[in-house]
Amino acid sequence: MTKYPMTVQGARALEEELAHLTKVVRPKLSQDIGTARELGDLKENAEYHAAREQQGMVEARIRDIEGRLQHAVIIDVTTIAHTGKVIFGTTVEIANCETDESVTYQIVGEDEADIKAGKISVGSPIARALVGKEEGDVVVVQTPSGKVEYEIVEVRHL
Repeated sequence: MTKYPMTVQGARALEEELAHLTKVVRPKLSQDIGTARELGDLKENAEYHAAREQQGMVEARIRDIEGRLQHAVIIDVTTIAHTGKVIFGTTVEIANCETDESVTYQIVGEDEADIKAGKISVGSPIARALVGKEEGDVVVVQTPSGKVEYEIVEVRHL
C-alpha cells in the first residue's frame, strides 16, 4: 500500500476540499440532475448528460482524496527537533553559488506542491538533492539547463 507523506497544512487542505465536495458540490449536482431529468427525453438532454459527467468527475475526486487521506503519513515538522538537516516539511533557503540569488522552498508532499507558493514536491530534483543535507552544505542539482550548485543557507521548521 502506497503511503503519501504530507504536511499538516496539506492534510487540512485536502480535508477542506473533501468537505466542500461532499457538502456543497455533490448536493448541487444531484439537484441539477433532478432538474435536467424533468426536462424530458434523457437521450437528447445535454444538461442531463453534462451534469452526470460532472458528477462522475466529482465522485472520482472524492474517492481520490479519501484514499490519499486514508493512506497519508502526516508529518508535523514543528514537533521534530531542529538539527539543521533538511527533512520533509522543512523550509529551506538556498543560494545559487554562481549568482548568489537565494530562494526559499518548503519541501512538501506531491499533492501540496505549488512552485509559485514556494512549495516543492519531495520527489522533485531539487528536494531530492537537499534532503539529508545540512546548513552550509553545497548541493548539485541537475536542471534542464545543466548542473547548478546551491548552498544551503538556512533550514527552518515552520
